[in-house]
Amino acid sequence: MKNFLLIGASSGIGRELALQLSAEGHMVWATWCHNERPNEPHINYFRFDTMNEAFNPEHLPEQLDGLVYCPGSIQLKPFARLSSEIFVNDFQLNVIGAVKVIQTVLPRLKKSDRSSVVLFSTVAVQTGMTFHASVAASKGAIEGLTRSLAAELAPAINVNCIAPSLTDTPLASGLLNTSEKQLAAAQRHPLKRIGSAEEIASLAAFLLSEKSRWMTGQIIHADGGMGSLK
Repeated sequence: MKNFLLIGASSGIGRELALQLSAEGHMVWATWCHNERPNEPHINYFRFDTMNEAFNPEHLPEQLDGLVYCPGSIQLKPFARLSSEIFVNDFQLNVIGAVKVIQTVLPRLKKSDRSSVVLFSTVAVQTGMTFHASVAASKGAIEGLTRSLAAELAPAINVNCIAPSLTDTPLASGLLNTSEKQLAAAQRHPLKRIGSAEEIASLAAFLLSEKSRWMTGQIIHADGGMGSLK
């Protein structure tokens, strides 16, 4: 049994990961904010506003074996319509939020014999996409942070990043709210479908497990082939 902290686990990939880890017998502490607090008795949920609050670790055990930072944003607009405020907000949510949580819980992660940090990027960092300038800029910073932390925290802490393509989650609901949109999105991928929260959560669970002990500093593209195939 291990102790895991999931930031942003009230819906989508984060919630699915919380359920998977809990079902495996691990202790899970998870945050929620804007969505309704999930009613999962075996998961220790507490509220945390990533954008507006300092992270308070008082809810957590003294030792953590893994941290997953799940919050993300999808601000898809032409570059000319992206205000500097949008860029700042995306960076605050995706990068500064992750930094302040990692810095706060780092002493707890170091108390584990082997702990892991898992972050999230997007296929749009590797593959240039129209209207993705803001999210790609902030998630590109996450990929740089992943590699830097992996180097600095080795060998005690593994740090890896998952870069999905479009995944069927509440965050992406506006892009998938009709059957026509779903079909068009699926056809853009070589595997001709979109990803599921369960699939991405399973990959995150693998990166938290003993099976990934020899992996660190990796950006893993779970994107239906979009990032590397035509």
